[in-house]
Amino acid sequence: MTGHVTATLGGARAARVFLCFALGYLLSYALRAVNAVIAPALVAEIGLSNADLGLLSSAYFVAFGAMQLPLGVWLDKYGARRTESALLLCAALGAAVFASSSSLAGLWLGRALIGIGVSACLMAAFKAYRQWFPLERQSQLASWMLVAGTSGALSATVPVTLALPAIGWRGIFWVVAALLLAVSGAIFFSLREVERQFDSGAAKGGGALADGGYRRIFGSAYFWRMGVPGLLNHGIFFALQTLWAGPWMTTVLGKSAQQTGAILFAFNAVLLLSYLTLGWAAPRLVARGWNTHRIIGLGIGGMVAAQAAMLATSAPLAWLLWLLLAACVPVTTLVQSHVALAFPAALAGRANSAYNLQLFNSAYNLQLFIGAFATQWGFGVAVDLFKVHGASAPDAFRATLAIAVLLQAGALAFFTFNRAQAGNARP
Repeated sequence: MTGHVTATLGGARAARVFLCFALGYLLSYALRAVNAVIAPALVAEIGLSNADLGLLSSAYFVAFGAMQLPLGVWLDKYGARRTESALLLCAALGAAVFASSSSLAGLWLGRALIGIGVSACLMAAFKAYRQWFPLERQSQLASWMLVAGTSGALSATVPVTLALPAIGWRGIFWVVAALLLAVSGAIFFSLREVERQFDSGAAKGGGALADGGYRRIFGSAYFWRMGVPGLLNHGIFFALQTLWAGPWMTTVLGKSAQQTGAILFAFNAVLLLSYLTLGWAAPRLVARGWNTHRIIGLGIGGMVAAQAAMLATSAPLAWLLWLLLAACVPVTTLVQSHVALAFPAALAGRANSAYNLQLFNSAYNLQLFIGAFATQWGFGVAVDLFKVHGASAPDAFRATLAIAVLLQAGALAFFTFNRAQAGNARP
């Protein structure tokens, strides 16, 4: 790896770079979350069971997760511009396949292609920002990307609900396919000049796998201390946010499709505001002596408590508990920013720090999306099993969420009582 090239990108070109990558991540997150809104339409038209619906939605996560380790190599070898623009073409193909399919197999293939295609949207942005922007801008840019992603989740709620009667879920995916093509073209063509000027000259061909970096990460006790909550707590949250929140509103709380869309909009709006609040508050809390592990533990504890409370009530205002869940979730992002600095590549200078952040995030994202895949599919399987054994649909959903809460409580206990520290990540 080579030295760092001081980046001074600013003005209109800086805005163009951010907007290109932010639009890609916005579409990525919208596609991740849209099934929660279109689930009733898919069930009605295709005749899917809850297990089928979970398997279909989890295709995104299993494909996305499978891409994370090779993605680090591609970003190092080909750069953020080429890698993301090429993969977004795959995402556009997946959206077209999804829009034109009438079977579970076709829908699953389309969803998997989408997962492959959007797998670079956040990591490519981080790679480009590290190369092209000053170091002091990185935290701000990362926070803005999370806002862009949550805006995508917002766009998959009320706007999709309003569009469904007019163009149907197939029309929505054709529109998304066109938008993905447009963003791919914008990244490839409009960022070429910036890449030429600020390319740091990273070594070609070596990549993350060649130096054993992944082996060091997965062998670290500290990685597992931080990663198990990602696998279970954050993975289960993704499963709820991107699919099962919608059916919970309609089946357990008895909300209409329009009410569900409005609640999911509020849920993602709170999530967006919580990301912004945490970005402002976290460094101030740490400066006042708050331990990062304590902040993470409190946030995850709030997530578990909110979901446990959901099991106890179906009152008209029970949907407010989902807003409490959304307010607690952003604390899990501290895991990535905190642990990325615990591995030795961060000691080799600013260029290696960028490489290390990408490397850790690839490993962490693999674990997170494995959790999301398993829980999204497993949730639907469990609901159907409880129904087969005589449970009503609302009770089947509650029993399944109760299992998820127990798993998350176990992960929280593992995190709390595990004493592995960041220094243990170093060889």
